[in-house]
Formats: sequence, C-alpha cells, structure tokens
Amino acid sequence: MYKPDEKRYDSMKYNHCGKWGLKLPAVSLGLWHNFGGVDNFENGRALLHKAFDLGITHFDLANNYGPPPGSAEENLGRILKQDFSAHRDELIISSKAGYTMWPGPYGDWGSRKYMRSSLDQSLKRMDLEYVDIFYSHRPDPNTPLEETMMALDHAVRSGKALYAGISNYPADKAKEASRILKELGTPCIIHQPKYSMFVRWIEDELLDVLEEEGMGCITFSPLAQGLLTNKYLKGIPEGSRATREGFLKSEHVETAHKRIVGLNKIAEERGQSLAQMALAWVLRDKRVTSVLIGASSVGQLDDNVEMLNNIEFSDEELANIEKVLK
Repeated sequence: MYKPDEKRYDSMKYNHCGKWGLKLPAVSLGLWHNFGGVDNFENGRALLHKAFDLGITHFDLANNYGPPPGSAEENLGRILKQDFSAHRDELIISSKAGYTMWPGPYGDWGSRKYMRSSLDQSLKRMDLEYVDIFYSHRPDPNTPLEETMMALDHAVRSGKALYAGISNYPADKAKEASRILKELGTPCIIHQPKYSMFVRWIEDELLDVLEEEGMGCITFSPLAQGLLTNKYLKGIPEGSRATREGFLKSEHVETAHKRIVGLNKIAEERGQSLAQMALAWVLRDKRVTSVLIGASSVGQLDDNVEMLNNIEFSDEELANIEKVLK
C-alpha cells in the first residue's frame, strides 16, 4: 500500500497563479505521454507516487491523452482510487477539451455542447466529482469566444471545476477571453502555453497580457520534446523519439545540434544537466507559475526536481545563453 513521504512538501516551491490564491508547485507533472492504455500501468503508478513524494501536487491531463484517447484519464482514475483517495484535497487535477475526441460535429473545438459533454466524460473516466482546473485547450476560429468562455463559466458554476483556464491562446485571444470571463463572474486564472529555450513566442506579448490580467502561466514542452536534454548531444540515438513518427523530426535535431552542445557546456559550468538548466531557465521569469514536465522514469523526476536547488542565473550566464540561441 502506498504511503506518501511525510516530508514531501519540504523541498518543493509553490507559486501563486498570478494574483489568485491557488498555488501550484514550481514543477507539475503532465500525463500526455507514458500514462495511456498502451503504456505500462505500474510504471505510471510509480511515477505518480514519486511525483507526490517530491511535492508535485499537480497532475495535468486532457480528454484525449492516451493513446487511446481518454485512457490517461482512466488510468489516473484507477490510481487515484487505489492510492490517493485520502489525499484528494492535497492534489490539483486539471483537464482540457478542444482537440478531437470523438467523431461527428460535436467532438472537437470549442462549442458549449462539446466542452460540457467532454468535461462530463472526463469526470466519469477519472471517477471524480470535480477537476481543479478545466481548460479550453485551443481557440476555435468558428465558434464565438463568448460561447467557449460561457462553457468554462458553467463548468465552474456547476461545481464540476474549481477554476477556469485556457491553453494555446495567442495574446489577443487570451486578453479577450479574460475580459469575457471577468464579465461572467468566473475569472480565468491560468494560461498553458508552449515555451522553452527553442520556442519563445510568449515573450513577445503574452506574458505581459497575463501579468496585466493577473493570470498565472504554466508552460508545457519546456524541454522541446527532449531536444534540451543530453539525449541528442552526440546525434540521434536509435529508438529515440526523433527516429519515430511524431512532433519531433530528425531535421529538428540536426538544426538544433550546435545550440544543444553550446547550451550543455553552460549547464556543465553551472553544475547542472542540460535538462535542469532548461527547466530553471523557463522559471527565471517570475510570471511563470509552474513548468509542466513529462517523465518516463522516477529517475527523470528526481533529476528534474533537483534543478530547484539552482534556479538563479547571473547576467553573464543569461547573456551567454542568448548568444548560443541566436
């Protein structure tokens, strides 16, 4: 029987979501990979145990995480029931709707019909009465933003979600979404964008908007699908993600290789792994509430969380990183 580490909160840092009372751990665990029906259930279970022991109280999902879609939520539901039933009030569970989940006109995008049905299905899969954060996973160009935000407002007012969030919204849409939700009386407390040393679009406008609106920011893909780790320092290893079909292509590795090597040298001078430095770099901006990581082993979790012991950068280090990234 799983018994959490009694000192689980001692080494983790917790940050407010913008101006709001909710705090998230500086490191959160995403269940995008390694928790689906095709994955080893006991490994996923061990990852969640280790994460909680390290003070990671936030587990992030979406309706379509798997594969197959929905299976990550099902597996989390099993693990919550088996091991975390006494600790629900210590956990932040989030889910999202916005990408394709089922066939037909009502299983995708941002209509009230889809958002509401998706949340009901997610709660059933996880066997939960509510999620802590429910996100619109992406803006819908063919549905009025008011309708999608009304769906988030309803989720909170119905008690099926405690907070509303958005993900993948550009700065102008994020500002408009925040305005609409304020008028409805259900503030948007958090945005989940993609951000890393290699993907920096949020620096142009979005972070300023989030600060103005009092919203938190939790960033996904901080390691650029594994590019910002030591995995690709010597090229593309056999069996790595870049050798398989997916978001990360071999040409991405080849293009980034020189920068990966340069960044690793700076990380070594800091006494960190490249992954640790990359995560710390994302957290250097105080407007970033939490960095959302994935993991395939408990060792990766240990390594990633250890970076919290060295999250400060000198001006010289930041300047050197910028030189490498140019």
